[in-house]
Amino acid sequence: MENKITIPIAGMHCRSCELLVEDSLTEVAGVKSSKVNYKKGEAEIYFDQQKPDAGEIEKAIRGAGYTVGSNEPSTWLSKNREDYKDLGLAAIFLIGLYVIAKNFGLTKLDFSGVSNPTSLGVVFLVGVAAGLSTCMALVGGLILGISARHSEKHPEATAGQKFRPHLFFNLGRVGGYAFFGGLLGALGSVLQLSGVVLGLLTIIVGIVMLIVGLKLLGIFPKLEKIGLALPASLSRKLGIKKEVKEYNHQGAIITGALTFFLPCGFTQAMQLFAISTGNFTSGALIMGVFALGTAPGLLGVGAVASTVRGIFAKRFFKFAGILVVILALVNFINGYNLTGWRGLAVTSNQSNSASFGRDGQSVTSNQVVDPNVKDEDGVQVVNMVESGNGYAPNKFTIKKGVPVRWVIDAQAPNSCASSILVPSLNIRKFLKPGQNVIEFTPTEVGAISFSCGMGMYTGVFVVSE
Repeated sequence: MENKITIPIAGMHCRSCELLVEDSLTEVAGVKSSKVNYKKGEAEIYFDQQKPDAGEIEKAIRGAGYTVGSNEPSTWLSKNREDYKDLGLAAIFLIGLYVIAKNFGLTKLDFSGVSNPTSLGVVFLVGVAAGLSTCMALVGGLILGISARHSEKHPEATAGQKFRPHLFFNLGRVGGYAFFGGLLGALGSVLQLSGVVLGLLTIIVGIVMLIVGLKLLGIFPKLEKIGLALPASLSRKLGIKKEVKEYNHQGAIITGALTFFLPCGFTQAMQLFAISTGNFTSGALIMGVFALGTAPGLLGVGAVASTVRGIFAKRFFKFAGILVVILALVNFINGYNLTGWRGLAVTSNQSNSASFGRDGQSVTSNQVVDPNVKDEDGVQVVNMVESGNGYAPNKFTIKKGVPVRWVIDAQAPNSCASSILVPSLNIRKFLKPGQNVIEFTPTEVGAISFSCGMGMYTGVFVVSE
């Protein structure tokens, strides 16, 4: 006859927790089987004649990272020391990876060698570069957060079941890029979004990433009650019988296609190339091949999150959580830069401050001379170099009411920095190899901020009387 005992367990919050405890309990002598329910916070342990030793059961539960006892009311911060221990290990591992990458120069990869898309082969290489850099930071970070969160909550799904939606996501991405690229080729720049819209989109993506990342950290119990409006559940064709909140095929395809409108310097450079063709077929091929190039990097993110299991999975999710939170904060900063609000902040700071000369006397702004700005026949000539690492110099002091001739030497015309946005002047410029010229006349004292199309690289014109 089969007997049963029920043990209360504190600290569980998902299906991964259930499986970790079940696996650990099977190693206890006398335990025939077990059924763990994280929602009830208990484990039902089945045995035949000899009742398992209570001390061994408690040891097994502690070994899985949990404690015997009832859950306390939800708090904002977890009281389980094991959560912070695993979080610390994940943070140390992430720092170690960064140090290694920095020592090998991987944090300053230069993709300017693929900056002249004269063929579809080069367009594909640009896509590969984007999939391992800026697209990875924006789109990859979002995918990592959502897929890792799903894998954490539904470890019963096989690696193939978890990975299949990523194939549909990238299929939709390639198809969507081809379709919208064709429209760009046929209609010109009609589909181009303003800097403010791009900035707000980036901030919204950052908010989603932040919530998902904080949940993955596992130290904020009350966040578990906050749901995200993610695409619907996997269809029964995937073979998962339990309710699984993930991308469905249709949702994955649509989501992948809509990433066409997310700001990425490489993407925008290829969009310019598609526009320049003036042809639907050529534009579709260019953007489709580019998206295909980004697929290996993005699929790699999905593959990692789909295969982790056991105690390693628990720590991997915390590692992913830290990384996703960092990328979310980066997106907030980039989105803020894209909106042009940065220029308003600079203007406000300047209006509340004064500069002083050596004798302590106040120096007015029109006495400032910028060596990077030359006066040629009544025109302020500004020279700047664009490279894969941004803009140099990136701060200029100019005079109000005097025309400006902004000369940009583009040395990496398809890098992230190749798309220039000046939100306050409604200027967007896609840089071509060599010298590019932007002309404007400042009409107000203050600051005119500019950035790359992703908001990653920034600069400012300080306008004086």
